[in-house]
Amino acid sequence: MSAAALGAGAYAYWRYVWFWRNPARVTPAAEGVVSAADGTVVYVKTVAPGEAVVSIKQGLSARLADIMREDADAPKLLIGVFMSPFDVHHNRAPISGEVEFVKHHPGRGANLHMGPMHWRILRRREPYYEGSGHIVQNERTVTKIRGRLRGEELSCYVVQIAAKTVAGIDSYVKPGEAVQRGAIFGMIRIGSQVDLVLPWREGMRVRVRPGDRVRAGETLLCD
Repeated sequence: MSAAALGAGAYAYWRYVWFWRNPARVTPAAEGVVSAADGTVVYVKTVAPGEAVVSIKQGLSARLADIMREDADAPKLLIGVFMSPFDVHHNRAPISGEVEFVKHHPGRGANLHMGPMHWRILRRREPYYEGSGHIVQNERTVTKIRGRLRGEELSCYVVQIAAKTVAGIDSYVKPGEAVQRGAIFGMIRIGSQVDLVLPWREGMRVRVRPGDRVRAGETLLCD
């Protein structure tokens, strides 16, 4: 068999079999917010309303309104996870609760490649978000889940950001539906980023940092 045929076969297996894998996950018994995506943590930030989250390049910064597509009215915790084409792409609910809304936002121009971020991750060069204009420009779907954490109400935003090569952002839930922590609620097809935005509270413990590998439905992000 020729090298070209082997390469084509390997690509077909990855594209039509391996990419769609959906391994079982065990959600931790401990209370807390779990990762919505498999991948690498690219930023962990506590952000005040109107404050720049990250400086992407000279003259371009990202604020929560750029990521969530709505203004934040109180300090938030933001955790971003980059999903390479080789990560599991099913997304899981970070908390149990009720879906308040699912909103799709078109890109502010053509979707950009996430290559700069992927390259910096492979080379372990922080900040991983440098040069990554997709954070503010690309299309996205924002799902808001209203639940509870340690007896207090907690609203969590899950932001699915599409890459240039993405074939679609899938959402399997509707407003008013109940979701369980760790349950699959959507998928992004081929390379993407998933951000989590939730209220920042005194005493909240963040369990991850940039560069950490996380698994959807299993890795505890904060409690």
